[in-house]
Amino acid sequence: MLKDRKCVPCEGGIPKLGSDKIEGYMRHLPGWRVEEEKLRKTYSFKDFVHAMGFLTQVALLAEAEGHHPDFCVHYNQVDFTIWTHAIEGLSENDFILAAKIDGLTA
Repeated sequence: MLKDRKCVPCEGGIPKLGSDKIEGYMRHLPGWRVEEEKLRKTYSFKDFVHAMGFLTQVALLAEAEGHHPDFCVHYNQVDFTIWTHAIEGLSENDFILAAKIDGLTA
């Protein structure tokens, strides 16, 4: 399972994932979508405090994985965008992090 794997450092020099690999990984990430070679998802919460509590968990997770998502908070919603900056596209790390973020809401 993706959420049981660990992100590996990426300094570039690896190819972006092809559409076949992306499609395979997407089967394991309900609610996520691919737009402009980036993963995106919006989570909704009861209120601002719950959204921020979730983001605190995500921050600790992202730091432990060494892979950091972009996000935007809209009161009780959090929009995530994940991609590997070093390759300007999607890597396996992006799917691992997305699955781990989903795991925080389970």
